[in-house]
Amino acid sequence: MRLKINGRNITITQAIKDYVEEKIGRIANHYDQIIEIEVTLGVIKNPSVSENHITEVTCKLAGATVCVSEEAESMYASIDLVADKLNRQVKKHKEKQLKGKTKNDSIRTSSQEEAANAEEAVVE
Repeated sequence: MRLKINGRNITITQAIKDYVEEKIGRIANHYDQIIEIEVTLGVIKNPSVSENHITEVTCKLAGATVCVSEEAESMYASIDLVADKLNRQVKKHKEKQLKGKTKNDSIRTSSQEEAANAEEAVVE
């Protein structure tokens, strides 16, 4: 997995970089098909905007792309919010992939199972 961190109107300090790597790196433990995660941290320099710290994450998975964005009053809070949201969406994608592979709803198997269940009901 490749992790790219970009800043928009903000300088990326080592503390913020380590925090992003820690929070976003946990998501890689859930799903091994992650190709690349791109994190963009930004600040809106308008004093009338209360939630002026923005974190945007684009996660490229095998067969899909997940984009998440969050705004908060502090950079660390927005990173936390976006990490939780991304975690939920990656788990949802993983469950969809696994469900599709294990699903065996073909006409042949379902009709054979129904016939076997009907025979058991008649015998009893």
